[in-house]
Amino acid sequence: MKSDNNTDNQERKNTSAVNRRLFLRSAGLATSIGAFALSCKDDDPDPMNPGTDTVDLGSGDTGVLNYAYALEQLEAAFYTQVIATPYAGMTDAEKTILTDIRDHEIIHAEFFKKALGANAIKGLTPNFASIDFTKRDAVLGAAKLFEDTGVAAYNGAGKLIKDGGILLLAGKIVSVEARHAAVIRDLLTPKTAGFAGDDIVDANGFDKAVAPADILAAVKGYVKDTINGANVGK
Repeated sequence: MKSDNNTDNQERKNTSAVNRRLFLRSAGLATSIGAFALSCKDDDPDPMNPGTDTVDLGSGDTGVLNYAYALEQLEAAFYTQVIATPYAGMTDAEKTILTDIRDHEIIHAEFFKKALGANAIKGLTPNFASIDFTKRDAVLGAAKLFEDTGVAAYNGAGKLIKDGGILLLAGKIVSVEARHAAVIRDLLTPKTAGFAGDDIVDANGFDKAVAPADILAAVKGYVKDTINGANVGK
């Protein structure tokens, strides 16, 4: 019985530790979600005509960071909408996955905003009019597009980063984005090799790397603002 009691005590300690970590993570996340929501609202200079500015990402590493910040804003806004208005038939498992992705994207966006400080671009205004958030295939299809694009964007911008510390952080973030891309693809085509299909991974086992100009052209329909990335990395 003594052994059983020791086991019970250890399990309670483990559970308590997990609960503390979850509480701290949730508290920090709540702050990030609130900050993200406020940044999207407060940074519009003209409430009568939001999202029509030309946003210049800047040059050098600042431009690369703003480029990443812009993409993270887009993804964070998308998943925030997905969770706010769940598509028909969303399972508990799917909601858990999509909520986790939302939380990651918000944290990423807030990280870049803080890192950039006064050099950060404003909160962008997304345009998701083409996405039917009531339909599973439409939402997951858009998620697949955003995640694949995000991974290719980080891969393509890596060579432009001059600061080794920033490059290290970008590598940590792109690895998380790749996990997102894999799980979204698995939700669309479960139990297949689609999570690492040859449309994204080449014969050498390398993922796609796409230049900022091509990425910005691909996502411009999902943002009301005009984004100028001509000097990113220069």
